[in-house]
Amino acid sequence: MFSFQVFDHPMPRGFQNRFSTQYRCYSVSMLAGPNDRSDVEKGGKIIMPPSALDQLSRLNITYPMLFKLTNKNSDRMTHCGVLEFVADEGICYLPHWMMQNLLLEEGGLVQVESVNLMVATYSKFQPQSPDFLDITNPKAVLENALRNFACLTTGDVIAINYNEKIYELRVMETKPDKAVSIIECDMNVDFDAPLGYKEPERRPQHQEDLAEEEADPSSYADMDTGFRAFTGSGNRLDGKTKGIEPNPAPLTASDIKRGIPNYDFKIGRITFIRNSRPQPRRTLEDDEALNRFIAFSGEGQSLRKKGRKP
Repeated sequence: MFSFQVFDHPMPRGFQNRFSTQYRCYSVSMLAGPNDRSDVEKGGKIIMPPSALDQLSRLNITYPMLFKLTNKNSDRMTHCGVLEFVADEGICYLPHWMMQNLLLEEGGLVQVESVNLMVATYSKFQPQSPDFLDITNPKAVLENALRNFACLTTGDVIAINYNEKIYELRVMETKPDKAVSIIECDMNVDFDAPLGYKEPERRPQHQEDLAEEEADPSSYADMDTGFRAFTGSGNRLDGKTKGIEPNPAPLTASDIKRGIPNYDFKIGRITFIRNSRPQPRRTLEDDEALNRFIAFSGEGQSLRKKGRKP
């Protein structure tokens, strides 16, 4: 009996499970076919050829399939997931924002490698425009948009589509690693100040007090001034317009109806006034009259006289 051993040392398991190849990348707009594939632009997944699926199925890789994309010419890299395996052989299709991060042009070479990423626990984003503040609930919008992403890489500028407008956000920080998976994870999201955002200037308190004291009474025209006579316009029977313009009396500062300030106001305390009119004070005579009152103690009168009929 003879036994033959081709390899003196078995191949390492990590090498067997690794997928690594090069493709020419194009944007999704170059994808041939009648169907609109704008959904690829809204996420962080790519389209690969069927041969990649055949190679991946032969390898004992972990799911979900995550890949590292590297542009060796510019030394830029990012991470992504895969959406479909329907591209032509030797070609892969990337979202436009991903090609911008990798500094790739149409037809450029990109290295695709399978990787395993840790599950995300925290991420921080910086909007690239102050227009992002116009969104009513930015966290909910971002959470809905990240459903189309498989992973995040620190330093990337991702693009999300909301209300027919593209918003760009830079990934400032991710935990527990610089590249994380966001599939079925519980991730805390935080926002940094948008790029180009300026805090509104606040005037000192003493300047606001001086502005209130020096207010012009003519600026109180929009306040509740009560009834003012002869402020309407009139009509003449002969149809002429002469003398029908209103001629109201000039408004003075004493005519302005302003609220009565609460001089007992203290910061941090809210007072709810149920009745603005002061209650009348009870006197000693009122208390004595209330004590002397006994219900059903009076005498009644009858219109019918008592007695027998004659």
